[in-house]
Amino acid sequence: MCGRYAASRGPEDLAGIFEIEKWEPEEALAPDYNVAPTKEVYAVLDRPVKDADTSRPVRQLRTLKWGLVPSWAKTPEGGARMINARAETVHEKPSYRRAFTTRRCVIPADGYYEWVTGAGERDLEVEGKKKRPRKQPYFVTPADGSVFAMAGLYEFWRDRTLPDEHPLAWWVTCSVITTEAETTPLAVAPVDGPRTLADIHPRMPLMLTPDRWDAWLDPARTEVEDLRSLLAAPPAGLMRAYPVSTAVSNVRNNGPELLKELEGPEEGTLF
Repeated sequence: MCGRYAASRGPEDLAGIFEIEKWEPEEALAPDYNVAPTKEVYAVLDRPVKDADTSRPVRQLRTLKWGLVPSWAKTPEGGARMINARAETVHEKPSYRRAFTTRRCVIPADGYYEWVTGAGERDLEVEGKKKRPRKQPYFVTPADGSVFAMAGLYEFWRDRTLPDEHPLAWWVTCSVITTEAETTPLAVAPVDGPRTLADIHPRMPLMLTPDRWDAWLDPARTEVEDLRSLLAAPPAGLMRAYPVSTAVSNVRNNGPELLKELEGPEEGTLF
C-alpha cells in the first residue's frame, strides 16, 4: 500500500524532470517529508487549459488533495479512505474506473515509507504478553536517486453547498495506484533486514519509469486493455530500502531528518 511518502522536490525541479508547460507559482508547496492522506500534493497531468486558444492537452503541475472523491459522491468524507487504488481492479471499481480511462496522473515523490512489525514484538505477542507491537519504518526509494513517479488517478468533485464563484466549490483529488510488492532482490538492501520489498509489505505503489510517462498521461488513450498494459511492474532491481526513525510514524514530525538512514532497526523493532 502507500500511506505515507516524502516529496521534497520543488516545482522548478519537477518542471524540468517532467517537461512541465504550466504551473502556478502561488500553488507551490513546501518540501514535505511526511506526506499523509488528505494533504495537498503535487500531481503531473496532461489536460487542456481552460479558456486557451487551443484544446490540445498541456503538461501541467497541479496541487491536488490526496484521497480521491468520486464525482458522484454526495459528500467528500470518503476521500480519506480512497488514497490507494489496486492495479488489479482499478479498471472495474466504480470509484476509479472513469478516472482510469480519462483522468490519470503521475504523483512525484522521493520515495515512500512502509512499516514492518519487528520479530521481537511478534514473539511477545506469541507468548501472550499484552504489549502493543512496534513497527519499524523503512524508506523505499530509487537506488539511483531519481524521482519515484507513482501512477495515480485524479477526479473533480463539486461541492453543491457553495456558489460557483466560491474558491472551494471544486475539489480536485487523487489516488495512488498500488500493485504487488516486488519479490526480486533489492538493488541495495539493509545488512540486517528485508531482502525484497515483499519482505516489508505485500503491496507497493506502482512506479512508472520515464518511458511510460507520456502514454500514461495521454488523455486520448481510453482503451481499458491498452491502459492496463501500462500497469505492468517496472524492471526489477531499481529500488533500495533502509530503516529510518520511528519518528516518521507521527504525522506531526516533518523534516529531512526523517530520511536519515539508520545503521539498523531501532531497539525493540528488530526485523
